[in-house]
Amino acid sequence: MLLNITEFLGRFHPLIVHLPIGILLIALLLQYLSAKEKYASLNAAVNIVLLIGMISAFASCITGYLLSMSGEYDDTTVSWHMWMGIGVAIVSALMYVKRVNRQFGLDYKIMSVGLLVLIFITGHLGGSLTHGSDYLTSALFENSQGTKFKRKPVPNVQQAFAYADIVEPVLHEKCYGCHGATKQKGKLRMDKPELLMKGGKDCVVIKPGKAGESEIIKRLLLPVDDEHHMSPKEKPQLTEKEIEVLKWWIASGASFDKKVNQLAQTDKIKPVLLSFQNAGEEEGEGTVSDKDVPAQPVEKADDKAIAALKQRGAIVMPIAQNSNYLDINFLGDSTVTDKDAQLLLPLQKQLFSLKLQKTSVTDAALAILDKCDRLVRLNISHTAITDKGLPSLSKMSNLKYINLVATGVTTAGVMQLQSLKALKKIYLYQTNINKADWPRLRETFKNVQLDSGGYAVPTLVSDTTEVKPKTLVK
Repeated sequence: MLLNITEFLGRFHPLIVHLPIGILLIALLLQYLSAKEKYASLNAAVNIVLLIGMISAFASCITGYLLSMSGEYDDTTVSWHMWMGIGVAIVSALMYVKRVNRQFGLDYKIMSVGLLVLIFITGHLGGSLTHGSDYLTSALFENSQGTKFKRKPVPNVQQAFAYADIVEPVLHEKCYGCHGATKQKGKLRMDKPELLMKGGKDCVVIKPGKAGESEIIKRLLLPVDDEHHMSPKEKPQLTEKEIEVLKWWIASGASFDKKVNQLAQTDKIKPVLLSFQNAGEEEGEGTVSDKDVPAQPVEKADDKAIAALKQRGAIVMPIAQNSNYLDINFLGDSTVTDKDAQLLLPLQKQLFSLKLQKTSVTDAALAILDKCDRLVRLNISHTAITDKGLPSLSKMSNLKYINLVATGVTTAGVMQLQSLKALKKIYLYQTNINKADWPRLRETFKNVQLDSGGYAVPTLVSDTTEVKPKTLVK
């Protein structure tokens, strides 16, 4: 109980920590201005502002210390941040004493400069704890390179190392932000094999050979709005293929040094693994190409409409810097229904990409969205969509990518999309399309890639596993 109260109070630190920064900087500014005859009247305000800043600095130190006890952050950075913060509180207190007692034997100007330096150092260290040690330089890197982390292409997935080339890049991209070198939520660090296998404060997260019993898999499969779901709702989510690969790797023994072709592979996992081959080199469902962006400019979206979507739990992001076109993702929230589709109508001009996968939308939602004629990418996989809803899509002349995986559509329904001349790819895995209909579909959609999930993986000699009877020990 005491630990819960301590952690609860510690979580006020992010709220309180900004107060001393702003208030003490204002105190220093008022002090500087009051030295000028024109602003001499401000001198009376310096004492009270400095006093408030000092009190908030001590409050920030206390809550920061309580928060550090959670063990979720890098110890070295936390230590430096804590002592610099204590320095801010002490120096601000000494400055206040000097203000009310001019006989106090410390130089006020030196303390002012020292306080300013301490505020900047403490703030930088706090930013490093929250956003990573490279949070300043990464912004410059992103602007020049387009992304902070990019997976390396896998030329031959069967010859790739299962962990280093397939699993680790997934963890790096989706998990290290909360469980990396600078932050260890739940005392779990995942950026090194030995630390990953050690687990967190609650339990071991990976049980080799037992994917279903591994905590990491259990949390990945929780509803996205569950407080224990990984990743947090506001963070990038692992895709179905990424989760399947993690399950396969753990079920195969969670090896850190074996290649893909050294591990047993079912018919189900082979096409999933193949999808990681050359990942990042080719345009995919989640890649935004400049040629995909409509040439027609669009005005800025209504802020109230965006706020309403965010309040409903959707992630709303511009598709590119300085673009008003939007990507809207409902993060697989099963509580999202057809009624929520109404929230998209005020943004019909700006809507570029929409992800409704694993929500509870039906054909009625597509009837609402038929006015969103600038939509380029639509993911309605794992929903109750049927052939009845597809005629609404035929009005979306800019639609290029449609994900219909695990929906109730049939060949007849897909044929209704042949009027969409901009189409590039349709994902049709696990639908009600008969195997015999594929030739007809491919003939109809000659210039469209139809992804059936029926990948062909070459069989290697190393794929064969020799089973020998165990030798009985007498």
